[in-house]
Amino acid sequence: MRSRSNSGVKLDNYARIVHQTILKYQDPVTGLLPGSSDQPDAWVRDNVYSIVSVWALSLAYRKNADRDEDKAKAYELEQSVVKLMRGILQCIMRQLDKVEKFKYSRSTSDSLHAKYSTRTCATVVEDDQWGHLQVDATSLFLFFLAQMTASGLHIVYTQDEVDVVQNLMFYIEAAYKVADYGMWERGDKTNQGITEINASSIGMAKAALEALDELNLFGAKGGPGSVVHALADDIQHCQSILTSMLPRASISKEVDAGVLAIISYPAFAVEDMSIVNMTKEEIISKLQGRYGCCRFLRDGHKTPKEDPNRLYYESAELKLFENIECEWPLFWTYLILDGIFTNSHEQVQEYQEALEGILIKQKDGIRLVPELYSVPADKVEEEYMNPHSVERIAMGKCPLKWGQSLYVLGKLLSEGFLAPGEIDPLNRRFSTIPKPDVVVQVSILAETEEIKELLLKNGIDVETVADIHPIHVQPSRVLSHIYARLGRNSRLGLTGRPYRRIGVLGTSKFYIIRNTIFSFTPQFLDHQQFYLALDNKMIVEMLRTEIAYLSSRWRMTGRPTITFPISQTMLTEDHTKLDPAVLATLKKLQDGYYGGARIQMGKLSEFFTTSCFAHLSFLDVKGSGVHHDDGGDDEGSGDGYVHELRHDDDADDLAQYLDHLLAHAAPKKKKQHVRGLGRFKAAATKTKDMVSLMNKAQDLNVHNVNMYLPNKLFRTTQPSLNLNLPDSSASQETQPSEVAASTVSSIPRDASGAIDYGALVQLLKDTQSLQDQADILYILFKDKGMDWDTHLHGQGSTVRALLADLYEKAGEFKNWGLIRMISGMLKKKVEELDSACSDLLAHQKHLTIGLPPEPREKTITAPIPPDQLAALIDEASDNNISVAILTQEIMVYLAMSIRTQPSLFSEMFRLRIGLIIQVMATELAQSLNCSGEEATETLMSLSPSELKSLLHHILSGKEFGVQRSVREVDASPAISIHHLGNVGATKSERAGISKLKSDMKMMDRRVSLTDAVKLDQSFTSSCKSMRSQSVDLENIESGKYRLQSMESLDIPECIPSSRDTRHGQWLRRRRLDGALNRVPVGFYQKVWKILQKCHGLSIEGFVLPSSTTREMTPGEIKFSVHVETVLNRVPQPEYRQLLVEAILVLTMLADVEIQSIGSIIHVEKIVHLANDMFYKDQVDLGADEHMLERDPSTGVCRLLYDSAPSGRFGSMTYLTKAVAVYVQDFLPSGSCAVQ
Repeated sequence: MRSRSNSGVKLDNYARIVHQTILKYQDPVTGLLPGSSDQPDAWVRDNVYSIVSVWALSLAYRKNADRDEDKAKAYELEQSVVKLMRGILQCIMRQLDKVEKFKYSRSTSDSLHAKYSTRTCATVVEDDQWGHLQVDATSLFLFFLAQMTASGLHIVYTQDEVDVVQNLMFYIEAAYKVADYGMWERGDKTNQGITEINASSIGMAKAALEALDELNLFGAKGGPGSVVHALADDIQHCQSILTSMLPRASISKEVDAGVLAIISYPAFAVEDMSIVNMTKEEIISKLQGRYGCCRFLRDGHKTPKEDPNRLYYESAELKLFENIECEWPLFWTYLILDGIFTNSHEQVQEYQEALEGILIKQKDGIRLVPELYSVPADKVEEEYMNPHSVERIAMGKCPLKWGQSLYVLGKLLSEGFLAPGEIDPLNRRFSTIPKPDVVVQVSILAETEEIKELLLKNGIDVETVADIHPIHVQPSRVLSHIYARLGRNSRLGLTGRPYRRIGVLGTSKFYIIRNTIFSFTPQFLDHQQFYLALDNKMIVEMLRTEIAYLSSRWRMTGRPTITFPISQTMLTEDHTKLDPAVLATLKKLQDGYYGGARIQMGKLSEFFTTSCFAHLSFLDVKGSGVHHDDGGDDEGSGDGYVHELRHDDDADDLAQYLDHLLAHAAPKKKKQHVRGLGRFKAAATKTKDMVSLMNKAQDLNVHNVNMYLPNKLFRTTQPSLNLNLPDSSASQETQPSEVAASTVSSIPRDASGAIDYGALVQLLKDTQSLQDQADILYILFKDKGMDWDTHLHGQGSTVRALLADLYEKAGEFKNWGLIRMISGMLKKKVEELDSACSDLLAHQKHLTIGLPPEPREKTITAPIPPDQLAALIDEASDNNISVAILTQEIMVYLAMSIRTQPSLFSEMFRLRIGLIIQVMATELAQSLNCSGEEATETLMSLSPSELKSLLHHILSGKEFGVQRSVREVDASPAISIHHLGNVGATKSERAGISKLKSDMKMMDRRVSLTDAVKLDQSFTSSCKSMRSQSVDLENIESGKYRLQSMESLDIPECIPSSRDTRHGQWLRRRRLDGALNRVPVGFYQKVWKILQKCHGLSIEGFVLPSSTTREMTPGEIKFSVHVETVLNRVPQPEYRQLLVEAILVLTMLADVEIQSIGSIIHVEKIVHLANDMFYKDQVDLGADEHMLERDPSTGVCRLLYDSAPSGRFGSMTYLTKAVAVYVQDFLPSGSCAVQ
């Protein structure tokens, strides 16, 4: 008999440890592991981590097998792993109804349970009696399911189980916007059952999605049907949110040791090594002690001060747990594994030695990892005085199976029984290795042959849709519908992926569907309901943003490919030239560099060898569930569509579904027949085909099939509204006179004095002015409702239909003011409104809509469904349709900015959209030297691209100027925004945003002052002449028919223009910073310190109590939001900012050797004290009353608002004096005086 090798003996020793500490507790029926002898339930997370060492040991035996019995041991260990993983799968499959509900609701009541019965796989507590929603636990199970399958284990047995795993991926794919209870099951640090977004959950979900994507769950024996798919856009959303959060773990936890699992083994979810190192250093410096690491600061779990009889804490008692938090050896096992994977032998040795010193040794020689070490009850005061000084005692589970498993894993790796690659077969450990530069491939498609020739004249050689056969191009919404079939299983009651938009990462691949190659256009070109895509400048701006996003986020094999169609709407009005913005973009793309990315332009067919391909095998014809209509007459069914699959033998129901899916486009424009991409909107003409399609769609389980069919089949044909508008292709020069040709000057009334609606409808038919038609339809909308039939051309001419027609025409003329107004009346919603809201919230930004104060200003702190969000916006806007539609637009632009430039939003935790709109109008009023009402009208008339540009400049903090200009083509007035130099202010002086009035000497190269005045006068006179000839709606007594402007915005009095470029500069800066909630870096941490030296800060009657510091730590986002909430009670942004400056001066006292600076400090009194000193000094210097005019709402001199912080008469000078005087009264006698 052959003797055992040394390695074999050691492996047998580890097998004994694993059996004694883990496997002997495994249930023989379910395969699950109980928490402990007194906690018989099976936690998902603990079970998965516990079995990892068994899996690792099986790999080690298989690798180092001396004898056949070693291979037998390896197999036995493997089957123990399979049994446990399948046990968890069985638990989940008993709750598939919850998986299905949660995909749509994301509610805590619909979540999978966190623990189950070890003996039966049944649930053990009710939905509302435990913090069940723990996305990281479900993600961890899926992650190791992928790793173990990749290592050769066969865990998933049937196609039904494949569909379950696919739906679990849908369950976790939105982790970046799901607030859960986290890996410690308690949610918010206060342990009061409040959910929050956790970095540990997002990171584990990202890792699981990446690990499972394109993995065959049947292993080497599987076919295309057992492959699961993840969407790259969801993965990258998780990545961006995770990056923006770390090293913070959540809103209430500024640091959490549990994050070690995502920055290192097992997840390796973070790609930026600097963030990994920064997070690790935060954890070690703030949480590490002599016995391990605390879970997070002020963690009361099992401390002597915790009351075990209460489930929740009181907020104020969190301070009691400071410095006595229990220390967990578990986290040293993570740091040992981290050292192994990063080849840091010193780190491995350091933590192995430290860990060995605190393990519990049994009589049989086995070393156990205890759950935690706690401060003895009689040593608490000593530990308070000298942290980490007293000897602690082991408490809780011994061993903690989770920690024991990772300890054994670390031993196997450090002693060479396993290589890191063997327990990481999917190569997660390489996530931080820098990726090569991405080359973005762009293929331009012409809608028609005419556009192709037009592009060729400009030196751009492209193809039309007909040229690219057999590749089929579709809009992105089709891909969303295709993915909705993924994971669908009627036997299990699973409906597949919820219909959601597919981002640019998803549309930048080629897809093989039933042996046919598809390419999809980006989602931003697919706006059917909203007006952003009507602006060509906005389209190219979104293209630039998407290309920049692709170049930084693309992680797949092959290059990304964007298919960009050039349509009729991208031409000038006379259809003879390309829109200048589009042409300029195409030229830049040709140059090979655009949006910060390398570009390769070419034809789609040229990109096959270098592109990324995805094979959507779940759409392949299966043996059951899909029925073919063999006897149907398919004549003409494919004619007129982009992909004419009727040429193929497999022209079946799916092909027709994909074709007819495109027929429900926006209201049809009355244009000549177009070919190519125009066929996207072609409507089927045969009722027979439609009925056949409906039957086939039902077989495909396509829901709401009516919405995909042309409306005319199901509705009475409505004659077009004859608005007698000039043809959009007519010369633009003649338009103003034609539009203003109406000579009617009053509203028609009947004998009783009431409005004669019949005559009003006739007036609607006769008038040629777009604005007048909108005004009349607004009256009908307010008085008669949307569905009132005007009978303008017989039955069916409802107000809604006429508004839709007018919307089309306003879109052709690019009349943005009208477009927004009609959009508001039609209750149009941005397609990705809820997505934009969720993106902002996921970046830990709260949103407010409406103008202050509360309750008019509504706060959004958690994602809400689109319809509820739209209703909330309407309510907060006081049902002002202009404000409501603008709020939606601004929300989308903020989301676009935070995705690409999150740094713009640093130190801003609440985005107040109402105030941002007010500030934008104020900027225009000041820069264009016009009234508030005119500025509001101008704001509403800006094109989407101009509005986004204005918002970006306001956010950016750079100097900029605004000038009025007139578009050559568009009906709306325009502005031009340009950067200015540091006129009159150094960079260090600019605390926030500042805009300087343009110095005419600097501007004379652009336009002379007299030219600008003439331009302004001609613009104003043309507007007045148009207004004088339009319908006079202002003579209606009640005024309720007046089209709503944004007068409710209460635009502050504009600063008069002056030759001095500094005049009004600081008032404007404070107004901007106050509206944007922008504060200096480190401001909130300083506020926390000053609160420890007083009883609280009072701001306009609202108190920020010192007890807040007992509940929250200085680095918590939760604390910052709390301070912000109190400051936001102040409605005037410039006054708010002066209060911030006063608090900043106060915080200087935090470092002074004073125990206390009084009871409650009234910050507004300090500001008024400073104001009085300033006023007195200015009077002494001879300033008159006009110069020293006070703001009636606050009593503060406007001149103080406009003072620079520094200097002899600077605001900080007076605030410092005021603080010294104010605090002096509260100092105890004998204390050192503050000079």
